[in-house]
Amino acid sequence: MAGNPDPSRYSGGVTRAGNVVNLGLVPYNDALALQADIANRVADGSIPDTILLLEHPSVVTLGRRADASELHIPANAAVEVVETNRGGKSTYHGPGQLVCYPIFDLRRHGQDVKRYCRDLEEALIHTLAPFGLEATRIEGLTGIWLQSPPRKIASIGIHVSKWVTTHGYALNVDLDPAPFTEWITACGIDDAQFTTIAGELRRPVAVDEVRPHALSALAHVFELAFEELPPDQLPSRPALTPA
Repeated sequence: MAGNPDPSRYSGGVTRAGNVVNLGLVPYNDALALQADIANRVADGSIPDTILLLEHPSVVTLGRRADASELHIPANAAVEVVETNRGGKSTYHGPGQLVCYPIFDLRRHGQDVKRYCRDLEEALIHTLAPFGLEATRIEGLTGIWLQSPPRKIASIGIHVSKWVTTHGYALNVDLDPAPFTEWITACGIDDAQFTTIAGELRRPVAVDEVRPHALSALAHVFELAFEELPPDQLPSRPALTPA
């Protein structure tokens, strides 16, 4: 497990302003459109780095390296399947999972895509620590795991265009992890085990309970001071379909 980030790594210890928007339950394609709109504005400098925190209705998403053989979704499953431009293979999203989409200009954060992915992992490790969960990385695999036996608790998949990031991570808070193994070969790993915060703590855990820890960790790792922006104040945001 990596240690605390070096505060001088990117900005000489200077904390930058950022926006955070809590969106609640948002259909996947609507979130894609919203990310694209915000990414254009982050790229042109009209808004600062912005993080979207949300949940998705049940959906399987296919990254750029996904293959049809990864899908074994039951015919009667109430789930949408969406192809995306993020990296990685297939994964599952559903209510009870905290999804985080950082839309960052990496020219402000070291201009290093691999380092950015490691920093997302670091933020997840810090997010889980207050719950008494010692999360870690596994060499050669993306995402965050709990050990003995290895159990994946968070997935990461990103897209970077002109140094602006979209997509991000999904942290399993309190949902049935069965779709990760029964509906898909998640992340292309045949025998992976998946877990949730609630499953590890053996009690219900709301996404609202986890969200402040996630935001604090992101602020710490990326040296950002966040202002919460109401969804209706997003500039030119697409209409979101009620879930």
